[in-house]
Amino acid sequence: MIKNSLFILLFLPFLGEVIAQKKESDYNSSGLFSLGGRSTISLFNDISLSSYGTGLGGQFRLQFAERINSDWFFDYLTSDIGNKISRTDYHIGWSVLVYPIEDFWHLKPYIIVGHCFDYTHMVENMNASNYAERWSSAVQGGIGSHLKLTERLDFSFTAQYMIHLGNHLHPEFSGSQVFFHEEKGASLEGHLLTTLSINYKIGKLW
Repeated sequence: MIKNSLFILLFLPFLGEVIAQKKESDYNSSGLFSLGGRSTISLFNDISLSSYGTGLGGQFRLQFAERINSDWFFDYLTSDIGNKISRTDYHIGWSVLVYPIEDFWHLKPYIIVGHCFDYTHMVENMNASNYAERWSSAVQGGIGSHLKLTERLDFSFTAQYMIHLGNHLHPEFSGSQVFFHEEKGASLEGHLLTTLSINYKIGKLW
């Protein structure tokens, strides 16, 4: 009896380690579903107008494999162009996250690529009847990292560039007048996006 008791006491630390590893692996495998909120800063190509957008959004994640994850997101961004124009952008899309290296410390770096549908609305601040809008799609890519707070909770920081595949919409100024121009065809007009999100792992779907 004493020998059995000593064996159990000696085995308990190893048993605890096995349980802990199993629990951790449950939150790093396929089928994992997460919910989160995000805040985004968008820097537009036309830096001469000192235009940048800020906004909020939401997302959910669905992990396909140990090294492949996905984000499904919505962003609402607003900006002020030259103190004369208000711009609003809506993004709804998806991204694939690939983890090329092992985690280190509490960080989990990733490469991110994806696609979204984009709606842009510009309006002159002093004349609401003078406005322009555009529907388009876009592709985006960049890098990021998760910062693990607990096994279920993390912060994520992403920097990526979004290239629009639709028409190019931009304002022009002539004295006090504002004109909007939409140029046909795809262009490299887009956004440099930096996104900070917080995400909670709900559970496994499979």
